[in-house]
Amino acid sequence: MTFQDSVLLPGGEPPSRRIVFAGCHVYGRWLFERLSAARWQFAYVVCPTPKTAEAEHISGYEDLGEIAARHNIPVYRPVSYSLRTPKDHEFFEREQFDLLVQGGWQRLFPEEVLRALRTGAIGVHGSSDFLPKGRGRSPLNWSIIEGRQRFILHLFLIKPGVDDGDVFDYDIFDITPFDSIETLYQKNAILTARMLERSISHLLDGTLKAIPQHGTPSYYPKRSPDDGLIDWEELDVWQIHNWVRALTRPYPGAFAVLNGAMTTIWKATVFDTRITYENASYGEVVEVFDDRLVVNCRGGLLLVEDWEPR
Repeated sequence: MTFQDSVLLPGGEPPSRRIVFAGCHVYGRWLFERLSAARWQFAYVVCPTPKTAEAEHISGYEDLGEIAARHNIPVYRPVSYSLRTPKDHEFFEREQFDLLVQGGWQRLFPEEVLRALRTGAIGVHGSSDFLPKGRGRSPLNWSIIEGRQRFILHLFLIKPGVDDGDVFDYDIFDITPFDSIETLYQKNAILTARMLERSISHLLDGTLKAIPQHGTPSYYPKRSPDDGLIDWEELDVWQIHNWVRALTRPYPGAFAVLNGAMTTIWKATVFDTRITYENASYGEVVEVFDDRLVVNCRGGLLLVEDWEPR
């Protein structure tokens, strides 16, 4: 049974259920586009303003106002990203949404918002292991940094805690050596849309079975832009390769001193692990090919293909 068959009214009229989409990330735009193509009808989009995003240091921010306008959907601009002001609570209480779909939101939803939703809020979270392992911040980034090869994406019913809600669907995708954080968000959008389409009707009609999480949880720590500094002495060439692809666009990027100047590195690959430069220090540029740099690292050479002064 598809979302279209079970929720849309005859003749393609908007569904009787009121669903709000909360997002402010490029992943959220990709997810919104796929759900809209599948004839989802949203009553509202909640997205912080660019000014709020700058003040709150929201990594990977994208304003969903334009895409909402193209679909004739009103946009609510919250007073605070955390949705903890009385005005934000009043908005959710007044609108009486049945369901909230999260499309890239880096804060916990407060109890006042969750209580105002008739059915609840859908959380999206994953890690290289099944929940409750890998709760917390930036799981996709951390999975690349740690060299993981799979990502288990979960849909769950949001509670006030950190990614601790009952799980009602999951799917898995690869983390290949060719992936960056951008391609992982693309895979995330594909599978999240598929899971929502196969689960949403059962959630709304009360027939969905959600399973509590079992086991000892683990948590990824918060990352900030300053955490992107490359330690040439500590990391080997493969770890630096993972570091760069985990922090590239839409994030602020990995950075390091190259040729005496602080540099943001957007793309780098392992160049070789056998060619050596015996007198070179770690982090030293040993070759230049047009605008590409070969950097001496622990365990090999790194080819820096896309970079700019910081």
